Amino acid sequence: MGLPVRKSKVAAPPPACPLTESLALLRGAWAPNVIWYLSAEPRRFGELRHDIPRISARVLSARLRELESRGLVTRRVLDTSPPSAEYALTPLGRELLPAIEALAQVGRKLIDQWEVGVRSGKARARRAA
Repeated sequence: MGLPVRKSKVAAPPPACPLTESLALLRGAWAPNVIWYLSAEPRRFGELRHDIPRISARVLSARLRELESRGLVTRRVLDTSPPSAEYALTPLGRELLPAIEALAQVGRKLIDQWEVGVRSGKARARRAA
């Protein structure tokens, strides 16, 4: 038999976890990449496809729509022939940049550690042979 569940003494729980809400803004494949490539200047769809070569047009289009609906990206239709649109970060979207940069720094450290491990493993294998 398990222990009885005690009632929480917290007066009013917050409506949602702030960390969960922040991470929810970045959900979806390629969302952090799209935000990162929009950080310097507004970009058109084709430019973003060029910036992120492994993303498909379908996924990029879906990601831009989602980021726009979340208030992270704005879409401005350009008066060109053929019609084109330009995407830019909103102030809320810009607030995510330090978090994305921090995650990228951790990723660089992990890659460096992995490469050092691979190099030392190859050196050990050569010495053993």
